[in-house]
Amino acid sequence: MPAMKRQGAACPPPRPAGGATSGGDGRRSFRAGIRSLGLLACAMLAAGPLAGPQPVRAAPVTTSGTSTGTGGARTNEAVTVTLPEDDRSPLSGSSGHPETVSGASPLRVASGAPDPGLSPARARPAFETISFADLPGWRDDDKRAALTAFLKGCRAPHGRTGTLGITGRDLGALCARAEAAKGSHEAARAFFERDFVPVRLSEPGFVTGYFEPAIAGSRTRTARFSVPIYRRPDDLVKITGAMRGAARRAGIHDEYAFARRLPDGRLAEYPDRAAIIDGALAGRGLEIAWVENPLDAFFIHIQGSARLKLADGSVMRLAYAAKSGQPYTAIGRILIARGEIAREDMTMAALRAWLEAHRDDAGALMAQNRSFIFFREVAGEETDGPEGAAGVPLTAGRSLAVDRKLHAFGTPIFVESDLPATAGGALRRLMIAQDTGSAIIGPARGDIFVGTGTQAGHVAGEIRHAARFTVLAPRGSKLAAAALSGDKR
Repeated sequence: MPAMKRQGAACPPPRPAGGATSGGDGRRSFRAGIRSLGLLACAMLAAGPLAGPQPVRAAPVTTSGTSTGTGGARTNEAVTVTLPEDDRSPLSGSSGHPETVSGASPLRVASGAPDPGLSPARARPAFETISFADLPGWRDDDKRAALTAFLKGCRAPHGRTGTLGITGRDLGALCARAEAAKGSHEAARAFFERDFVPVRLSEPGFVTGYFEPAIAGSRTRTARFSVPIYRRPDDLVKITGAMRGAARRAGIHDEYAFARRLPDGRLAEYPDRAAIIDGALAGRGLEIAWVENPLDAFFIHIQGSARLKLADGSVMRLAYAAKSGQPYTAIGRILIARGEIAREDMTMAALRAWLEAHRDDAGALMAQNRSFIFFREVAGEETDGPEGAAGVPLTAGRSLAVDRKLHAFGTPIFVESDLPATAGGALRRLMIAQDTGSAIIGPARGDIFVGTGTQAGHVAGEIRHAARFTVLAPRGSKLAAAALSGDKR
């Protein structure tokens, strides 16, 4: 998750980029939808720390040489911008990637059985069945890249099942056929066209971008590196369904996913960002790494992962492990509300520039985001992206973070969006659902993993646009059966 912008500012509609589209009526309809959602998004988008001045290319988003996402899971807290859903205020903020990252626990909801906490509209969105010929740019997109990302999911069990009607078993059953389709663009495209049914979601969509920061750091505290990054404390526990009653009795709101287990077994709210920065965890030996600047630490929390360049030339990779539990607050929205930064000017770079220029106020502002992220060290190939919530390395430009309650990890989703030229222009690409984020809410809400490093950050920050989502439902899945039967929910 991600993005940001200004209060009361006039928002120009998103400018449609060129690119293949279906027929004239389809083109006008799509552009109109993009235009209207763009106005809505701009009006409400007040931003979370995800936005940054960054571009995502319409083709494979390649940013800095390495493509890596929010380590261990897209924990982009700030990277995700949440559009109002289920009566949520667009300014309320929801945690971005962190919980959404690889630390998120598997959701055990039977396909087709809405989660009690989901509104009917969110759990069972309207859709229509279309043909692959109706997908603008479908034939031009390189399906080999999408197939490679899809096959990564075959290395790990598809444990998550969402409410849309696609199960991990539906996707896992196609792994052998996917393996056999490797080699050519035509074979990869034939695999997707033969084994999936394109189901277009009726709800207007929205995409943002996220990335993996790469900065200097140290495994030990030094005069230069004195800001700690913490590992998960042993008294921080995930609140399961069976524990929810005890959590409520302890005054812990249902929004909290984590709590503190006290020595007597009772639960309590975990110390928040301000308390931890003031020393609540000092002396417990929880420091996993050290960075130079408090702002670096804050933005690592927002993205949910990082690569630290150590003095000996080696690289330490950090991935999301857990969070303190408090709801995420997008500090970019606070600055917009205060009139410090115009809504249309809010990006991650703009947010960081403001924090750098107002050091005396930066600490208090960052503390308003009470959510604190904990990390774990992970191994991986230099060319691998960070591990997403699906348990596989993310692929730049192909891995998509989605609402974990609705989508099954491994689901192919064709995304259409008219991005600005600085972000690559028209985006018409097949992506794979491999990550999630607590601010990624809704069937047509996605966060694109862009890559690793400064350039990837610039790219990610440019992406906060209206979009259209078409889910590829495995033939034989409940969603495909409903779509082919004419059911539009």
